Amino acid sequence: MKPRNTVIQEQDSARIREILTRFLRESSAAEALLIDRGGQLLAMEGAAQALDAVSISALAAAAFSSTAAMAQLLGEPEFSVLFHEGSKRSIHVSTVDEDAILLAIFDERTTVGMVRLFAAEASRSVGAVLGEARARPKPSAEFAAPLNDAESRVAWTPPS
Repeated sequence: MKPRNTVIQEQDSARIREILTRFLRESSAAEALLIDRGGQLLAMEGAAQALDAVSISALAAAAFSSTAAMAQLLGEPEFSVLFHEGSKRSIHVSTVDEDAILLAIFDERTTVGMVRLFAAEASRSVGAVLGEARARPKPSAEFAAPLNDAESRVAWTPPS
């Protein structure tokens, strides 16, 4: 899979946050993380209780990737959902599109069925927003231009 440069603008971010907030309200999950397949955290909503979002994002993407290899061994294109059940909290990871996954953390206040139902809906909605963002023309000059002298100067010099 070739990584794509997706520019998520402010209005895209607001729409994604609304979708994740609605997902949390409807499913009763505690946290929702939108992660790219490389493990980069793209968005997060919910009551993160000392959650190391960067680490959990990287680990979830790695787990999702490793199960894709298992799926291929079984003749499947991929497993679209992963579920890890803990004694107090559980994790549900699902496909958004070929570049992103949705991770939900939930506890006994809801069921995996409720999370799965509303995660599917949220994934479709977030996937549509990401698709629009990818389809939008990129301002290539802004991202491709080399730094000028003022931008490339040393910003700070340590005292001698």
